[in-house]
Amino acid sequence: MFPPSGATVTCMLVAEDLLLLLTDDASGKFAVDRTGMDLALAGACVLELAEQGRVGVAASGEDVRRGRLVVRDPTPTGNAILDLALQRCVERSGKKPQDVLPKIAKGLRAGLLDGLAEKGILRQEKGRVLGLFPTTRWPATDSRHEGEVRVGLQNALVHGTTPDPRSASLAALLSALNAAHKVVESPDKRAVKRRAKEIREGQWAADAVGAAIQAVQTAISAAVMTSVIVSSADSSGGSS
Repeated sequence: MFPPSGATVTCMLVAEDLLLLLTDDASGKFAVDRTGMDLALAGACVLELAEQGRVGVAASGEDVRRGRLVVRDPTPTGNAILDLALQRCVERSGKKPQDVLPKIAKGLRAGLLDGLAEKGILRQEKGRVLGLFPTTRWPATDSRHEGEVRVGLQNALVHGTTPDPRSASLAALLSALNAAHKVVESPDKRAVKRRAKEIREGQWAADAVGAAIQAVQTAISAAVMTSVIVSSADSSGGSS
């Protein structure tokens, strides 16, 4: 489902591509709230595991309640990031996707960033805000792969071309985060959001992978919405 769109894609995870898209090349800052981003990264790992037949979503008639995340094959993939995600799925098989994603997300972003730095794609820059508070940024060292990924998204979200499956997965995850308009260049941000939502809602076949994708998207969207509601409540409380 995730064929390579360029020579370097074969050794890159969907989660790595998503993280690159959400990290500003120059400043090394993240484009979205870290909580939502972490869940989306976890979701990307689940999608890749589903594509490999390792995990799925229970259907009617199974021993596990319909809609729960289940492990179909616990055999390691050979990728350390995916294998850790798979192990956490094994530990929580039969749970709702929204209950599994936070466990997968624990430490995931740090692992992905370290891996991208080892590949020479990002570099770690440590500093301090106001000379007091430590910060870490991840500016790009080599943007060639990310550029290829962005071209695919730009074509799909701005020019309306039919996306390849990998670009469609990224567009769907970005839509669930409400961040598609932040990673492509377009004067019409609303149109980008609409197109990403169309891909998110209409791309998937009614198969095991499609069911996993839909479940992951729902979990991410629910978490993002909850975060927005909590932030709004905190802001209102602080102003009274």
